[in-house]
Parts: sequence; C-alpha cells; structure tokens
Amino acid sequence: MDKKIILLGLNHRSAPVEVRERYALTNVQDFEQGLLKDCRVRECLALSTCNRVEILAVSDHPGDLTAEVLAYWAKTCGGDPAALAPHTYVHEDLEAVGHVFRVAASLDSMVMGEPQILGQLKAAYRAAVEKGAARVIVNRLLHKSFSVAKRVRTETAIASSAVSISFAAVELARKIFGGLNGKTALLIGAGEMAELAATHLLSNGIERLLIANRTLSRAQDLAKTMRGEAVAFDQLFERLPEADIVISSTGSPTAIIRARDMKGVLKARKHAPMFFIDIAVPRDIDPDINSLDNVYLYDIDDLKEVVEGNLAQRREEAVKAQDIVAAETETFARWLKSLDLQPTIVDLLSRAEDIGRRELARTLRRIGPVDEDTRKALETLVLSVGRKILHDPVCYLKRRGQEETAERFLDQTRRLFNLDSENVPEDAHSDRKRQEQDEEDLRDEDTCPPLE
Repeated sequence: MDKKIILLGLNHRSAPVEVRERYALTNVQDFEQGLLKDCRVRECLALSTCNRVEILAVSDHPGDLTAEVLAYWAKTCGGDPAALAPHTYVHEDLEAVGHVFRVAASLDSMVMGEPQILGQLKAAYRAAVEKGAARVIVNRLLHKSFSVAKRVRTETAIASSAVSISFAAVELARKIFGGLNGKTALLIGAGEMAELAATHLLSNGIERLLIANRTLSRAQDLAKTMRGEAVAFDQLFERLPEADIVISSTGSPTAIIRARDMKGVLKARKHAPMFFIDIAVPRDIDPDINSLDNVYLYDIDDLKEVVEGNLAQRREEAVKAQDIVAAETETFARWLKSLDLQPTIVDLLSRAEDIGRRELARTLRRIGPVDEDTRKALETLVLSVGRKILHDPVCYLKRRGQEETAERFLDQTRRLFNLDSENVPEDAHSDRKRQEQDEEDLRDEDTCPPLE
C-alpha cells in the first residue's frame, strides 16, 4: 500500500519575516479543505505560526505532489509559486516523519527546548480532526509526535535550564532564595519582558506580585491578568520595602533606583536581603547599589552568560533527543509497512500462535508430564482453534484490502489485537463521520472464501 508523505514548509531560518507574513495561512481549516478538494491529497494538516508555516500531506498518487501543494499554497495567499519556492524546504516520507517529531520535540524551534510549538501543533491537529482532514496516517503520526515530545522532555534535560533573559532572571532568584514560596516580587515596567517574568514567577510559586509602571492602566491590566497588584509609579519607593525580588525592565533613559534611594528601603526591611535584576537597556538600576549590604544586583550581561551556558547544555541534550527521534522514526516506518495486507495477516496469525503456545506450556506445567503424541495433539488443537477464530477477521481484511480505505481497517486490526505492542490514545480516530462509516462497514454481511 504505497503512500506518499510530504512536508512542505518555511520557517525563521529559510525565510525572512516579510515572506513568512506574506505566506502565512489566515484560515488553516479552509486551506486544508481546499487542499483535499483540489489536489491529489487524501489527508493533511497545516500549521501556521509567526515563525513557521508547514503543510503535511498524504497521497496515494506518485508524481510531484510537492509542486501541487506549493502551487495551491501560493494561490491561496495570492502569491507566485516561483517566488515562494526558494524560501521553502521539503521532506518526503520518513524524512517528513522525523521532521514532525523534531518540531513537536522543539528541536527545530528558534529557542530549542521551549514548549510553545507543541501546544500550537496540538491545536492544529485538533482542528484538522474536527474537519476530517486528519485520517489514519496523520492521526498516528501526530499522536506519535506527542509521545516523542514527552519522551524527549522526560528522558533528556533539554528544557531544564533557562534560555530566555526573563526566565534566567527568575531562575537566578529561585536559586538564591532556595525557592520563591512566601516571597514578594516587584516588577518595574509592564512590557513584554515584564509579562514573561511574571509568568515565570507565578509558575515558580511566588506568593505576591506587585507591578509598577509609569502608565498605571497598563500596570493594572497586567496585574489583572497575572493575579497581581498594580502600584502607582510615584509610590514606588513606598512599596519597595515589601519586595524580596525586584525585576526592572523599563525604557527609562536614566537610572530609576540609586544607592542613595535604598537607605530608607533597607531600614524599613530591617536589612533583610533584596535581590535586584536589571534587564533594561539602558540600565534602570545604578550599579552602586551592589555595594550595599544584603543587596544583590544582576544586570542583563550577567544573565546572558547564564543563558549562553544553558544553551550549550541544551545543544548537548539535543544529541540524546535526536537519538530518540531516530528510534521512533524507525518504529513509525515499521507501522507504515504494516498497513500492507500481508504483514498484518502474518502478524495476526503469529500473535495467535504465540498466545496458544504460551497457554499450552502453562497448562502442561499444571497437569504434569504427558507423552509426546498427546503433547503434539494438544498443540495442534490449540493452534487450530486460534486460526479458526481468526478465519473471519482475516477474510474481512482480504475483502477490504483492495479498497481505498483499506489502511483504516488494517490500522484498526493492529490496534484491536495490539500487534504493535503499544498504547494508542483512545481518541486517536475520534472523527465522528469516520466512526459512523466504521459502524456501517462492520454491518457488512459479505461472505468469505475458505481460509487457506
């Protein structure tokens, strides 16, 4: 059962931002439906994010499927295939499978190990299932990609260290205090960096979050989102003694906290330690405060060193992750081959024979020694029963083996009898229309020739 799998895409490495914007898919579901209708595609999935657009397609037809998909993509975006092609990459068959695994495991992301792409891929898959664009092969491939991502995250340390400035700042605070439970953090500024820092602080257990900004309404908006408390900028030094951790990321051209400002703050805190992280450029916090007792200041250069070291660690862990991807790609290749009729029938009969022989051995141990003729007779009986039980299922598969949807029945058989010895999620084929078709097919009363 020959299937052609292609993955056509562009990303932050292959295309500049203006090209990514030009060929982004604004309505992915309509795109998938058009692809199924106008191209020689049986099933598909499209993913469109700010950093990548990727189109996964499966076809029964040989030939240049890539050119068809590329032309349809360009047409959908009102562009020219000749202008789009130089910015794209193409993976076919097992290379496409391996690429999907790498994307899901965040090995192909701008920031290796960051988990955002997995959520985006899951959302794209759910949308494809809802519209019937994902069928047997895309279903299995995407579910397998999710399990590969989980293996990579649990069996390697690729996501265990901070590789963004905001995350590194929070990690540093957590290490210094030995944990953030019971601590209060003050964010000065309410931009993107502050928002990322707030997210990391909350996920690491910070107890209170104060947010100060020159525009109070912006601080209030962020505080509402992050379950924090907005602070008016002119009250900054009144509230500063409450903070164990201060993360500053404003656009101020001059320092907003100086050493001379800290004397009253430290006195109010009874000289309890304070941790300052300045991730602003130009700097928000005068370096002179580092000379004060129980005050610890780190700036963006300090954090960059942490990030660079962590990136090197992630690259080392990526080697282990690539080994996982390679092994899982081979497993998927074996499953693809199993969608041919003969391997599934052989596996089905072998499974029955293995079970029969194991049960016979268990029974013989229980009843005690028997002569060889009796043993052979019992073995013949067990194997014969197994083959006769499978007679109708095998005949059913032979009938369906020549149909357009044959791989669906072969896949169901392999899952029903667990021929691949793996757990497939219950919702792997949850499309309602296919469920109804399956029920209709199962009501078929065709006869079957004798099993040879």
